[in-house]
Amino acid sequence: MQTLNVLDNRFTPFHVINSSPVDDISAMKISDAIFSSHRNLSLVELFNTTLDLTTLLNMLSIEAARYQDFSGLYFKGKSVSKAFENSRQSNLEHTFELKSDNTLIGTITYGINSPISITNIELLERLHKCLFYPLKNAISYYNAIQLAMQDSLTSLGNRRYFDEQLKRAMKSANRQSSSIGLVLGDLNKFKAINDTYGHSIGDQVLVEFANILRLCVRDSDSLFRFGGDEFAILVEHADESTLRIIEDRVTKALKENAFLRKYQLGCSLGATLMNKTDDEQSIFNRADRTLYLKKSSANQHLTIVSN
Repeated sequence: MQTLNVLDNRFTPFHVINSSPVDDISAMKISDAIFSSHRNLSLVELFNTTLDLTTLLNMLSIEAARYQDFSGLYFKGKSVSKAFENSRQSNLEHTFELKSDNTLIGTITYGINSPISITNIELLERLHKCLFYPLKNAISYYNAIQLAMQDSLTSLGNRRYFDEQLKRAMKSANRQSSSIGLVLGDLNKFKAINDTYGHSIGDQVLVEFANILRLCVRDSDSLFRFGGDEFAILVEHADESTLRIIEDRVTKALKENAFLRKYQLGCSLGATLMNKTDDEQSIFNRADRTLYLKKSSANQHLTIVSN
C-alpha cells in the first residue's frame, strides 16, 4: 500500500507551534483565522489523499502539533486501533470522541504532560471535524481489506494474509536483529470426522480448534488457516522456548477440550526458527518437513495402537 510523504520540514511531530500565551479574545481570533473555510477545505483535501490509517494518523499528528504539545496519539475504533509510531508514555491523557450526526466512529486520545487549554481543545475539535469523513472512509477500506484477508469460517487470517505477514515479519526481524518462529499445524484424522459425522460437525471442530489456538498464543502472535485442516502460527521475537511453550499449550488444550475430545481430534505441529539465510519459502519448507515427520510418526503410532 502506498504511503504518502506529507512531512513539512517546518513542523515536526510533538512540537508546540502556539507556545506563547494569548488572551481569550486573541485566541478566538487565531482560532477563527486558522480554521477559515479555505483552511478547512485544504485540510479535508489533505486527509482525503490516503485511505491508509497509519498515514492519516501521521498527518493528524503533524497538524495537531501546531496547537498542542503531546507525547502520544492514539485512535480507537470498533474494529481497529492505531497508535502514532512515535508515541511515548505520558502523565495525562485527553480523549476526544469523533462524532458527526450522532455517528461515533471512535476516539482520538492525546498523551499529554499538562492539561489542554480550552482554546486548544476547540482547535483540536475543529481539526477532528476535518478528519472525520476521510477517517471514516479509511476505516471502511481497512475493514474491506481485513475481510479479504480473513478465513470466513474461523475468522483467522487466510493464506494470502499469511504470505504478506510472513514477509513483513522477516524483514522486521532482520532490521531488529531478532528472530521469528513459524508453527504449522495439521489436524489428525480430520477427514474421518467429516466422513463419519458430516461437514457441519467438521466445521464446528475447525472453529473450536481455532478458538483453542487463540488461547495458546500471545497477543503479538498471528494465526492463520490455509483451508481444510491446515493452520499456521507466526511468532515474532521468538526463541526455542517460546515455540515449545506454544506446542505444549496446544497439545494440552486439545486433551482438555471436552468437545474435541469427543471426536478424538489430534494435531501434529511442526515448528522452526528463522535463520539468517532464510527467505519465506525456506522457513516454510523447513516447518512443513518437521510437520510431515511428526504427522507420519503420529499415524504410525495410531496404526500400532489399533492393531
